[in-house]
Amino acid sequence: MKHVYLDNAATTRVRDEVIAKMQDALTNDYGNPSSTHSFGRTAKTAIESARKTIAKRMNAHPSEIIFTSGGTEADNMILRCAVKDLGVKTIITSKIEHHAVLHTVEDLRDNGLINLEFVDLDADGTPKQEHLKELLQKDDSKKLVSLMHVNNEIGNKIDVLSIANLVKDHGALFHSDSVQSIGHFEWDVKEVPVDFLAAAAHKFHGPKGVGFAFIRKNSGLGCMISGGAQERGYRAGTEAFHNIVGLEEAFVLAYDNLKEEQQYVSELKRYFIEKVKTEIPDAKFNGLSGNMDKSTYTLVNVCLPVTPEKGLMLLFHLDIKGIACSKGSACQSGSDKGSHVLSEILNEEDLKKPSLRFSFSKYNTKEDIDYTVGVLKEFTLQ
Repeated sequence: MKHVYLDNAATTRVRDEVIAKMQDALTNDYGNPSSTHSFGRTAKTAIESARKTIAKRMNAHPSEIIFTSGGTEADNMILRCAVKDLGVKTIITSKIEHHAVLHTVEDLRDNGLINLEFVDLDADGTPKQEHLKELLQKDDSKKLVSLMHVNNEIGNKIDVLSIANLVKDHGALFHSDSVQSIGHFEWDVKEVPVDFLAAAAHKFHGPKGVGFAFIRKNSGLGCMISGGAQERGYRAGTEAFHNIVGLEEAFVLAYDNLKEEQQYVSELKRYFIEKVKTEIPDAKFNGLSGNMDKSTYTLVNVCLPVTPEKGLMLLFHLDIKGIACSKGSACQSGSDKGSHVLSEILNEEDLKKPSLRFSFSKYNTKEDIDYTVGVLKEFTLQ
């Protein structure tokens, strides 16, 4: 059976070079980075080298890169500690953020710790900056704005520089969940006045279980996990050394090959869009995912002209045919609830139809797309 993996927004295949780097670390560099002997010093040196590598590429200071278990932990640490340590009383976000952000801010609100505001979205899911400005001017409370750079379900890209400047002009803090962005787009934190970012290695061909937070120097943010002085006191616990060196290798390879891989994957997405428009003309692209300029080059979200009853079998049918994709965020798999993102932007009729997210990587081919669209066409015509 043919196997086609088009769920790269959920996680990516780990590069061979990354596996080799991690295997070497697991085999030879097994010292605890906090130990003072040579085994520990070797591991500690490698961690600090990884920190410097990431910081240099992002135009950050090494002390601003804090390793975490992934994007969800980074988001939680930033948001919860902004309330705990920085006196944030109002968080402004959108209803189409990742649940790592939404569930966290809702918990903070439900526990009476913050006032929660949602910025209005246009029909395609783009935050309205005029409304954001109104919310920033609403009162004198200390505010934090949390808006993701690239939406994980519909691929919309926000104008992160414009929004960051707007937030700064109003004396607020700015956090961006950049999990679908880092490793796929350049980030210069000197150019973009963002206070906090979150990243995850497994979104750019690195290992699962590791990521990092960018925390701007002298922010005043404290720790969420206590019990040790690791990660400059931000995150206690013995570092996952093998994962961190894997993250570094994946990060370096992602940016060393960025332009070439952007071009290749962009062409795959463009080809997919054209193929769907030709073969399934009644299909629609959700959000801005069908717009090559206003969405990430890594994914599309397609609403298919299929009845709700028939749509229940679509993912099962694709799986049988060896095609991996998603009906939304991988974090929602196993849930009977529909996409909270699509529920904000689709009309009732389109919400009843099946929508699927197809996401691409350097390991995909046009043959993969031909096969996938052929299977989709056959299913819609049955």
